[in-house]
Amino acid sequence: MSYFLWVEDFENEARVTAANVFGGVLDEGLFDDKRQALKYNFKSQGVFIELNFQDGLDFICSKLDTVDYVILDIDLPAYGDDGINQDVLNLLVNFEGYQPQGVESEDEALQKNACSELKKIAGFYLYTKLVVELGFPKEHILFCSNHGENTQTIQQAFKTARMALPKIYQKSDDVVQQWVKQRYDDPYSRLRRGIIEGCKLAKSLPKENVYFNNFIPKQDSIQHEDIISYFQILENFLPLREPENKLALYKLFIRTLSHEWGATDPKKIKELAWIMKNVRNWVSHNSLLFSCIDEKLLAYLFIINLRLMFDFDSKVQSYETILLALFSHALTEQLFKDKAKNDLLKPDIAKTYLDLKNKVLDEKGKDGVKINDGFYFNELANNIQQSNSHLKDDKQLFSELIYQMFWLTTSNPYVGTSNQKKTLEIKFYGFNYLEKPYIEALARHIYHCSFSPRPNP
Repeated sequence: MSYFLWVEDFENEARVTAANVFGGVLDEGLFDDKRQALKYNFKSQGVFIELNFQDGLDFICSKLDTVDYVILDIDLPAYGDDGINQDVLNLLVNFEGYQPQGVESEDEALQKNACSELKKIAGFYLYTKLVVELGFPKEHILFCSNHGENTQTIQQAFKTARMALPKIYQKSDDVVQQWVKQRYDDPYSRLRRGIIEGCKLAKSLPKENVYFNNFIPKQDSIQHEDIISYFQILENFLPLREPENKLALYKLFIRTLSHEWGATDPKKIKELAWIMKNVRNWVSHNSLLFSCIDEKLLAYLFIINLRLMFDFDSKVQSYETILLALFSHALTEQLFKDKAKNDLLKPDIAKTYLDLKNKVLDEKGKDGVKINDGFYFNELANNIQQSNSHLKDDKQLFSELIYQMFWLTTSNPYVGTSNQKKTLEIKFYGFNYLEKPYIEALARHIYHCSFSPRPNP
């Protein structure tokens, strides 16, 4: 999911208003006529509601980096139950003609009148704060208001400020739900938000949770503050506005993500760590290999990497839920569940191993091709990259191999006595996908990417 700030006062029928705007992405059980209950329910889904101008302004000034999109009402009360603060008072003085006279009764009346004028165009002030002062992308902002009577007021405010008036929709307009759903499901925004939330989690973990040094020579152990700095870089890597050439940025992200694995000791690498070790080697030596990657592959590698860097709760974390939703496919998830229930995953794993083994043997038999055979799946894949075979530049093949390594490095292969091509016997034991909840969730979501048939050339 992407995260939203929604500044809305819910003057009438809060449940209906919420359903009009977020009914296309959130469960109806979250909607409530009580504003505070609605605010609480939506927060768990990454939608942060502020009920007045002052609280909306405070969120924008202090927590804007926690959201990806903003939805603004036009007509908003100046402040809430906490009373007016100095920022809003200054705005009333500078822009709404409020001049305190030093007489309490008169000042209250003047302030009330100024707040009434502010209410009519409160959304305008928030919009200009976002776009003009903070550089927030205007395409990430939606204006929706049922106060049609204020259209002329808001139009005049934008005209006076020499700013183009953004499109303003009624909350009941179909385009509002469409806009929200498109942004809520946007792959780039979802990837970026999942990475940010994952990095925040990593930075909050104590040094006792650092697991990465298990893969590092003792004399080269990485300090906790260096790992925190590494995640700080990753957290700020993807800009809020999706870049035109995002594939180049994704390739650079993978290079940065896998960089630390260059210092690891191959003798200490095991299981899922081979994924990151190989990715580090490949991205460093083959500039073509990661030139066509997508949000799914980055999300998968980020989840694997963070789990290898730190030892923490094996339950699926909120950042993982955000990233795994990039893979959501009801039919393939059900297929995985059916196969897991009936112990039918092992044939998929065995076939994947044999397919790669035979690719290597086929290439090894060709004139002029120098490629080593191997036993382990990750070893076979790496041998292709170190060879002069044309397969080393097959982007689709290696995207699949990166996913397939998840299954093959968490399985225990047993090979029969025959070593001839296509007569190899192989059995797998010990793929305990239920051992850790995040492993099961990852397996279920990447199943289609791991074993989907390739089209004929």
